[in-house]
Amino acid sequence: MNGINKILTENFIDENTPIKTISDSLIENAGVKLLIKREYLNNQYFSGNKWHKLKYNLKEAKKNGFDTLLTFGGAYSNHIYATAAAGKIFGFKTIGVIRGEEHLPLNPTLSFAGKCGMKFYYLDRKSYRQKYNVELLKNLRKMFDEFYLVPEGGTNELAVNGVEEFVSKINIHYDHICCPCGTGGTLAGIIKGINKEKRALGFSVLKGGNFLIKNVENLIGENESAKSKNWNINLDYHFGGYAKMNSRLIDFIDRFEKENNIPLEPVYSGKMFYGIYDLVLKGHFEKGETILAIHTGGLQGLEGMKEKIKRIRVSKVIN
Repeated sequence: MNGINKILTENFIDENTPIKTISDSLIENAGVKLLIKREYLNNQYFSGNKWHKLKYNLKEAKKNGFDTLLTFGGAYSNHIYATAAAGKIFGFKTIGVIRGEEHLPLNPTLSFAGKCGMKFYYLDRKSYRQKYNVELLKNLRKMFDEFYLVPEGGTNELAVNGVEEFVSKINIHYDHICCPCGTGGTLAGIIKGINKEKRALGFSVLKGGNFLIKNVENLIGENESAKSKNWNINLDYHFGGYAKMNSRLIDFIDRFEKENNIPLEPVYSGKMFYGIYDLVLKGHFEKGETILAIHTGGLQGLEGMKEKIKRIRVSKVIN
């Protein structure tokens, strides 16, 4: 396939994913309306927010003559998965700098990325925290030659522009729009894409996610940040940290999926919806308000979490 525009004209990405009303007595009895934008259906490989964050980065890399993408992520990263697929589809070589030591056999996420042609370079966790260090990047360029750097999670100004464009096209009524937060890029794009009468609420999936607030402020820009008082990040529903989960979260996901026939995963979407439900029950939203939740995808990661989820279920039965 030649070029992003050709891909788009061939309907490679579904830009009109459905919006569904959640029918649940817990929500209805609270007097609010909950809608879900099923963005995980937009594409098999760039599920959810990943396409919106990658799109303009891919165009920028191509415009400037780069043939290689280098990015960062954990071993189960949705971003690593999507970037590897982007390389395969759009003709880029890809390099994934992976947090932690190599473990063989590769998990499903890295196995897929490897099959797409991605090369891996592993960094111990201490070094990974300094991933944007000038010397480290210089060494990576010595090893791999020139590359277009896509930040962890794909989050940069171009990613924010892609999300802003996506959100600005949602033409239904809502009062609040919600998304999970890992790096803050999706929330920043949402803030820029909505009018000031609506409120944006992010749910941190990370323990100690206070830094996300500063990230978002930087991404939306100083002037925008000063006048944008219609957003917040809730830090209460991380369940112990990134990719951490317990039986309470798994039980909620099981119930939600059974009643709504919508798949969730426990890293991003599951935590967001748990948080939304809990806030609804606590009266955080006013009666008559409409909440729009963006399902940002990440379902590919379920394959690698099957055993962990199974152990949590078994442990609950035993105890």
